[in-house]
Amino acid sequence: MNNGDRPKRMALIASKGTLDWAYPPFILASTAVALDMEVAIFFTFYGLPLLMKDLKASVSPHANPAMPMKMPFGPEGLRDFNWPVPNLISGNVPGFDSMATSLMKQTFKKKGVATIEELREISIESGARLIGCQMTMDVFGFEKEQFIDGVEIGGAATFLEYAADSDISLFI
Repeated sequence: MNNGDRPKRMALIASKGTLDWAYPPFILASTAVALDMEVAIFFTFYGLPLLMKDLKASVSPHANPAMPMKMPFGPEGLRDFNWPVPNLISGNVPGFDSMATSLMKQTFKKKGVATIEELREISIESGARLIGCQMTMDVFGFEKEQFIDGVEIGGAATFLEYAADSDISLFI
């Protein structure tokens, strides 16, 4: 226990919704609750769709210049192949993002990595608060019925009230 009689608290802001950016908040949240921490994640802007029932997170290699060119994706024989695809090409080739998403999901599955949906469910079942940003909902036209059960809707003040007493605060 820390800060008197309460457990440590972690406050996360999830602002990105691609597959590669979906993992950090859910991995951190599920790990923190396993360590007996209280957790709240505020999903805002492009992170808000991570709470949708119909999750369609994909990966965009051309949008991430830090993505290694040598990726351990795909069939055994192709894993060590260096994929030196320039951003200009990868962003303009039809189906490139779909292929990259599929290969990443296959690799995660082979490595035993939980899916985003599984990590989300673990986070909710373990007591993490998943807070969807009301303003983002209004701006992008989302309805609460589009989100999974267990999502709380709130504004910045809702999250900041929690985050003000947090031991760990991260913007992802």
